[in-house]
Parts: sequence; structure tokens; C-alpha cells
Amino acid sequence: MRFIRNKRLLIALGAAILLLLVGAGLGAPSKLYKSNDKAAYLDERTLNFVRPGLRFQISKVDVGSDGVVKAYFKITDTVGAGLDRAGITTPGVVNSSFVLARIPKGASQYLSYTVRTQTSPSSGKSAIQAGADTGGTYTLVAEGEYVYTFGTKLPADVDRSVTHSVLIYGNRNLSAFDLGTNYADTVFSWVPNGSPLTVTRDVIKTATCNKCHVDLGFHGGSRKSMEGCVMCHQPQTIDPDTGNTVDMVVMAHKIHMGANLPSVAGGKDYCIIGNANSVNCYGKIEFPAGPNTCSSCHITTATGATRAAQADAHLKNPTRAACGACHDDVDFASGRGHVAGPQVSDNLCANCHIPQGELDFDASIMGAHYIPTLAPSLPQPRIDILTIDDGVAGRKPRVTFTLKDKDGNIVKPADMTSLNLLLAGPTSDYATYVSETARAAQDLGGGRFAYTFNATIPADAKGSFTIGSEGYRNTVLSPGTTKEQTVRDAILNVTRTFSVDGKPVENRRQIVSLDKCNGCHGFLSLHGSNRNQIEQCVLCHNPNTTDTSRRAAAQNPPESVNFSTMIHRIHAGEEQTRDYTIIGFGGSLNNFNEVGYPGILSNCASCHVGTSHQLPLKDNLLQVTDPRGFIPKVNPETNACLGCHASRAAASHALANTTALGESCSTCHGVNGDFSVARVHAR
Repeated sequence: MRFIRNKRLLIALGAAILLLLVGAGLGAPSKLYKSNDKAAYLDERTLNFVRPGLRFQISKVDVGSDGVVKAYFKITDTVGAGLDRAGITTPGVVNSSFVLARIPKGASQYLSYTVRTQTSPSSGKSAIQAGADTGGTYTLVAEGEYVYTFGTKLPADVDRSVTHSVLIYGNRNLSAFDLGTNYADTVFSWVPNGSPLTVTRDVIKTATCNKCHVDLGFHGGSRKSMEGCVMCHQPQTIDPDTGNTVDMVVMAHKIHMGANLPSVAGGKDYCIIGNANSVNCYGKIEFPAGPNTCSSCHITTATGATRAAQADAHLKNPTRAACGACHDDVDFASGRGHVAGPQVSDNLCANCHIPQGELDFDASIMGAHYIPTLAPSLPQPRIDILTIDDGVAGRKPRVTFTLKDKDGNIVKPADMTSLNLLLAGPTSDYATYVSETARAAQDLGGGRFAYTFNATIPADAKGSFTIGSEGYRNTVLSPGTTKEQTVRDAILNVTRTFSVDGKPVENRRQIVSLDKCNGCHGFLSLHGSNRNQIEQCVLCHNPNTTDTSRRAAAQNPPESVNFSTMIHRIHAGEEQTRDYTIIGFGGSLNNFNEVGYPGILSNCASCHVGTSHQLPLKDNLLQVTDPRGFIPKVNPETNACLGCHASRAAASHALANTTALGESCSTCHGVNGDFSVARVHAR
């Protein structure tokens, strides 16, 4: 048989074979892909021809007596079918690179065999950096199966008793099919002398990073796992321009500390010079959970496969590098800024900095990082709404509630610094609210209290209304010590919905999940710790609410603070094409145009639950008051989209497709439309 050299003919033959497989019931079903994957919307023929996706799998690594290293690996698509790295017999060229490293005996971090000397094109300075292997060769074994022979040889005195790891990372170009570039990486670890693998580097799980970042993909997109990142980002690697280490221990802490770094506060930005001489500065980064929230990344409560092997390393093994990364005004060599004086090694760190001490804000690692409003010694007042009487149209509702601390001790409303009850409705789409202080609530005994609103439920009210609670007590922590401070001890908001017309109770629709919010924010708490539950936030941030009550006349027109408008515009931040500044309490200016969303802005499911981001939206939602927008009274579907797509052209498009009968957005952007919300946001 004559060898076929025509690439198009080969691809056509491959397509025919795959279509035969489809006919036999072996085709790749689209359910393999999520709604935010472009592949989910391919027609069956294209899907089964292209077989989107990229996976690497290393089966074994051999180290010869001569130091030659060979990695046996597979390249497959999402369903496990082999791929041709040259892109001839299967669509899409696959590029791959390899890193080889070990964890030396007694060490906890990698040391790479594959290194390079990086010389700065601007300063001429040089530094050693861990990097990909060069000079290696590929051998085809079978469809999708290869052997990579490293160009880098191991030295004759290599320690074969310690952990060795190979990282493979790469990409598959499917842009010809409008599927962009697929990225993947994987790490294989073993001990060359055949001993069991007992030593690993596993401090932070990739899934933990992806709570905020959704889908890690650095250096062009192909470095996707923490397991791979830490093989190069270790003390061996230095940025020659700045002299900064890019050790993950230091770099990750500094980046997430960002604007809160003492050095940044002192006027020196934190920068790393990267590929192509790119300048990457992080001095404006504001970590959503706050710089003290170690538990956002170091998750010790996880179990099973979700728990990192060294999840508690930050508690048991404090180091000068890790601590000094955030506390960069401390000089351990001279002792400047360190109460215990100079430290020439990490040997004594754990003597003072034990995991948890006896007092809030002590020298223990947990104590030193407590957020005051979440300190364990706070009494934590808790409210529970028991009943709502006279909760009908034309009447003043009477609320019976309990108020106790976490230990069950009764807390009197008058002892609260602030205690408010809010009445809002209807739940179909909150239109208005009133807030009244309940500090003078009637004491019914046994920790039960009652408050009757001064406000009356409108006589023509229909449907369901909600009563929400918020408040705090100023509490002195660590009294009589050098750590004494007064903090707001806030209640968790509790809401209760009731019918005002005798019909079944209708709760407000759920759009987003607080768990998803707190994946990034740790513990979302705003307005002086008063608002910490979404159900409370939406009572005030309704379609009719703007910042007009806080805005001076000279600063008009006011800005919408409707929840969907505000949240979309805040998270769009630096991607916005318009200014978004809210005037807050005390006339404070809150500008969000430099917010850098750490995830993928088009991934609506990062915040939304179910199909709540899909069109059409629920009927009878209110128009949104948006005085600074292109459409001052904007319909709900248009409003949601213009929160991110804030251009004049987008507003004009929406307006052109709205008539006296309403919005027609779902005609094209509906759940089954060719331009559905999920489909146009897919990657």
C-alpha cells in the first residue's frame, strides 16, 4: 500500500472512520462537556471528528545506568482516544514540554535537573532558573503513545533513593474549529531505586486555587496544576532583573498580600519581570478574603483526596521565607522588626510560633492571623425569628425573636450597639424596604423578645414579604493587655418570609450561592459587618435603589446599587468600558474600575446557581433605575447583560430589541438559542 502523504486526505479518512464509530454507538456524547465548553455545542459529526480536549498521562519513567531518562506517556482527547502530536492523523498539533526534578533528602521542596541561565535583555543580569528540558527526542510507540528521551542526563552520583518527578505540559491548537487552544499538564512521581513513594510536595491543592481562579493556566495557559508549578517555582529560580525569588512559598504570599505588603505601603511595588521582558507588578492586588485569611488557601479541614498531604505545613513548620514574604519589613538577619531578635535559621521558629495558643492575637500562627471580627473569644450574638404576627396588608407586623450568644446566654436588645429589623417586599422582586431599630423590643422572658413595626404593610400589598435582621455589639477583646481592641461582634443575618394576602409563601428566587461568594471572599461581610447573607443584601439592593441618599447634588446623577447591576459591574472591574463609582456611608468614594477579577469573567457559573443566568428571566421583574446608564429605566434582562457588557453598542442593541410588549432577548439568547447565554460565554 502506498503511504498517504496528503494531510487533508488523511483527516478525511479519519473522519469517515469516526463517523462509522458513531453509527455503531461509539461516538463521543456531548454530555462529556460542560455548558461552558464550546465543544458542548458542536454538531455530532464535527464533535466525533475533532474529539476536543487534551490529556497527558505518564505511565512510567526509566533512568538508565548512563543517566539517560525516558518518560513513557500518552496524549489523548477527553474520551481517552490517542492523539497524533504532529496533528496529521488527528486534528490539532500538540506541543509538549518536560521538566525533571527531585526532592533532595531532608528537603521539602524540589530541585530541578532541567535548568537554564536566564539573562535579562534590559539589564544584562543573569540568574539560574528551573525550566523545560532541551535537546530531547520523541519516539512514536503507537497511536497517541510516545517515549520522550530527555536531553538532560542525570549525574553519575544521582541519589536514586529520593523522590523524582516529571512534569509534562502543553497545548493542542484547535483554532481551525473555533475551539481555541486546549491546555493540559500532569506530574508523575516515583523513586528510581524502586522504593515506595513517601515524600511529596503537596501543600495547596489545585482545586483550592480554582475556588477563585476557576481554571489555573499560567505562562500562556499550559501550566495548570500546583503539582507542576512548584517544580519550577522553588528557591532555585530567581528573577535576574529584580533579584526576587519566584519560589512559590514567597511569590504566592507576596502576590496575594499585594497592597497590604509593608514594602508596598512604604512606596516600593512588588514586581517580577517575566517572559518577553514583561513587567508584572502586584502592588494593587487586594485579596478578596483579606490578607490574614490563611485558611482560604491552607485548608486543614478537608478530608480524603481533597486534603493536601502537607495541609498543615504552615502551622507546624513556620519558616523565615514564608513569614517574611508577607511581613517583609522584618529583617531576620539583623532582628529588625522581630521581637525575638535575629534568626539565623528556621530551627527555632516553631518554639514561639506554635499552631494555636491560649489567647486571641498571641504569637501562635492562628492567633497572630485572627481577623478581629471572627476571633474565637467573641460571644457571637445570634438571632432567631420565631413568629410574625399581623403580617398582612394594611397592618403593622409584630416580630417575636430570640437573642442569645453562642453559649446560650440571653442577650438583651438594649445591650446591642445596633439591632435593626428590615421589612421588604414583595419577594417577586423587592421594590421597597424600611429599616427600624429593635433595641427597645419588648422583653417576653426566657430570651424571647417582640417588636412591632411603626411601618405599615401597604393596604394593596400582594404576595409575600420578608423581614430581615442585622446588628452588632461592640465588644472589647483581650482587655487590659497590649492587644486590647474593640470590635464589632455581628449577628448572622436571619430572614423570614411570610404571605401578606393569604396565598402560599413565595420565597425570593435564588440567583447566586453564598458558598460560591465565600470561596473567594472567605466570609463575606459588608457595611461594617452588618450584612453577611445574600438574603439580607437583596432586601436593600433592589431595582429601585441608588446611592442618591449618600451623593451630594454636585455629584449627580446617582448610581444604581441594584444587586445584579452592582455585582456584575464590580466584578467586571478593570474590563469595564464605563466608570462605576458608588458614594457610600460618610460620602466615601468607592471606585471599582481597577478590580481585577481572579477567575474567568465569562464563567457565569462561578457565582450563579443552576440555570439562573439563562434567559428568559422570571416574568414580572421590575425595571432597574440606572441614572448613569445609557438606559435610565432598563428592563431586567437588558440590565443583567449590561452589567458586564457596558458599551453604548450593547445598550443600543438591547434597546433596539425591546418594544412596548417587552424584551425579546430570549429569542436569540434563550436557553436553546443559537446565541444562548451559556453558549456565547463558553470557552
